[in-house]
Amino acid sequence: MRTIFVLLFFLLSSLCVAQNEQLAQNYFDRGEFEKALVSYEELLKSMPNNYNYFVKTIECLQQLQQFDKAQNLIEDRLKKYNQSSLLIELGYNYQLRKDMATAEKYYNQALDKVKKTPAEVYGVAGAFERRVIINYAINAYETALALEPKFNFNYQLALLYGQKGDTEMMIDKFLTESFNNPQNTPMIQNQLSRFMMEDASMSFYELLKKSLLIRSQKSQDVFWNQYLSWFFVQNKEYSKAFVQEKAIYKRNPESFSNIVNLAQLAIDDKNDESAVEILQFVLTNTTDIDLQIKAHTYLMQMRVDHAQAKDYEAVSLELENLLKQYGVSPGTLPLVILKAHFTAFTLKRPEEAKDSLKKALEFTLNRDQQADAKMELADILLLEEKFNQALLYYSQIEADGGNNPTAQEASLKIAKTSYYQSDFVWANQQLSVLKSASTQLIANDALDLFLLISDNTVEDSTQVALKKFSKADFLVYKDKKIEALEAFKQILKEHKGETIEAVTLLRIGKLYEKLGDATQALAAYKEILDHHKDCIYIDEALYFSGEIYMQVPDIEQAKSMYEQVIMQHEDSIYYVESQKKYRKLRGDKDI
Repeated sequence: MRTIFVLLFFLLSSLCVAQNEQLAQNYFDRGEFEKALVSYEELLKSMPNNYNYFVKTIECLQQLQQFDKAQNLIEDRLKKYNQSSLLIELGYNYQLRKDMATAEKYYNQALDKVKKTPAEVYGVAGAFERRVIINYAINAYETALALEPKFNFNYQLALLYGQKGDTEMMIDKFLTESFNNPQNTPMIQNQLSRFMMEDASMSFYELLKKSLLIRSQKSQDVFWNQYLSWFFVQNKEYSKAFVQEKAIYKRNPESFSNIVNLAQLAIDDKNDESAVEILQFVLTNTTDIDLQIKAHTYLMQMRVDHAQAKDYEAVSLELENLLKQYGVSPGTLPLVILKAHFTAFTLKRPEEAKDSLKKALEFTLNRDQQADAKMELADILLLEEKFNQALLYYSQIEADGGNNPTAQEASLKIAKTSYYQSDFVWANQQLSVLKSASTQLIANDALDLFLLISDNTVEDSTQVALKKFSKADFLVYKDKKIEALEAFKQILKEHKGETIEAVTLLRIGKLYEKLGDATQALAAYKEILDHHKDCIYIDEALYFSGEIYMQVPDIEQAKSMYEQVIMQHEDSIYYVESQKKYRKLRGDKDI
């Protein structure tokens, strides 16, 4: 029993300390330094050896300009513990008092400790970093390295050089660390990606490219080809990435899967020209049947996406011939699904499409394959307005998939099915969960639909306009573009001035784009920009306008649209893309 009481006492004590620490930190974060000081002094009194409580106490005193008291505390602790980091704390206290000569005296004493015992670098450099004394932190690391070459501080030095603004040295240290310790490459590439995104002038892009090319030429190691491929992909320069992947392939013919993945990235980014070039290379050079099927599927997907009425017969025949060539099997399921989709949605022969999918489901398929086939079957049932049957298949996929992306996609389609049926309450219940989906695309789609329903329910409790809108959206789903366009135009007439007007104009603009009428599309987006300046669709109207002007082309107008996204909509999902495209149009680098 006594043991239980003792354990309970320590548990409650720990909980109390944690609560007090959180309270102290909250005071500090809010700038209430007098209250924070009282709390940290109490914590330090209870745990005198706790270095963090000591430092926080010192920081509170410094914020309150009680430098003498801070100095006395540091000196007392230095006498007691003789920690090298305390020399830096003492020096920093003098720095705050504008006494740089004395501050540097203590900083140099700390460096002397490293010269005497290189292992002291961890505490010394860490203390310099924490106080953002960059040059001394760099000096500490380099001093230790000169004495102990086995040490490795490339990553720490890279970050410090970045803080200092010495981009070339930062890149050099990052790349050296990547090559020496490839397991750290993903972490380093994340840092480099961040710098590329934040660089307004593209100077970082040029410096990194130059450094990678030099290293590639000097060492001839395939590692640098892989790095260059990654670099060009980050900047959506898929043709340049493909050059590197071909070089990798020459040395390692087993690397075809990376080339196919590169094609997929190009397709996702709507860079069809690069994708076709890459996939043709795959088909010319591989004997792997699975890769051939994958390449053909990607190529046919692009054909289907861009097919006009005059192309339908040829596309259908090509799909049929591919299935004859490779056979109908689990291995060709992506082609079967693509053909079924084209047959149902474009050729308007849903029964034929459903039959092919049901036959496919009789094969021995893995869970993912079953989900893909069922998803397409459900999509076709939804096309036929067989809502309950569609929901049954979507629900099966959702239940079988757990929380994977396919299951989340099924959940989104369940919500959309409810939306198409004007069951907005149930739809929003689903969407409220999916807003935090692990897949960003699903999360964005869920948020968009959630906001659409929510915004148009507040003003119109009867949801008259929203019901019309969901029916028009369903026509879009059914690929009835003309009918959908007319339905949206009718909403504009009947609900002018209402909340739903802006998103209706957005839909009209996208439909005109699909119909190849750039002038009308731009007119719809301009209506949003001119008359709905406070709506949530401004960034989309700007970005979509920029994309059209790129195709016209009207470079100056495109630049203007992308620039407005950058300057006015930093939280937009189109911000990064607008930034990259604006830089290219501005001529920041050789395209």
